[in-house]
Amino acid sequence: MQPLRRPAWLGIDVLAVLIFCALGRRSHAEGITLSGLATTAWPFLTGTAVGWLLSRGWRRPTALLPTGVTVWISTVLVGMLLREATSAGVARSFVLVASTVTAVFLLGWRAVAELVARRRSNG
Repeated sequence: MQPLRRPAWLGIDVLAVLIFCALGRRSHAEGITLSGLATTAWPFLTGTAVGWLLSRGWRRPTALLPTGVTVWISTVLVGMLLREATSAGVARSFVLVASTVTAVFLLGWRAVAELVARRRSNG
């Protein structure tokens, strides 16, 4: 079916969330250290894991629906709830930016994968 093993597809989501968090830390001049990145990323990575479980992402890891959308919404929703619970801050502008950037990252690679798969099947 897909050339990569299913854990590799999950790894792409994890990498996407880590890049989002690293970009956010850099844009706020917080520095990109392992501990800082872990502090910023854990709520969102928890949401990513929840999304994979809810969507059973291992079945269709590259699908926009249900996997991609569920992973994206869970990443943002769970991430923000955990940030709020730990007093990390969830300003409205941050929710908007996080939703937009994670949508591009988590849905974008899946859209590309679907285009590639369609071209391979048609050609």
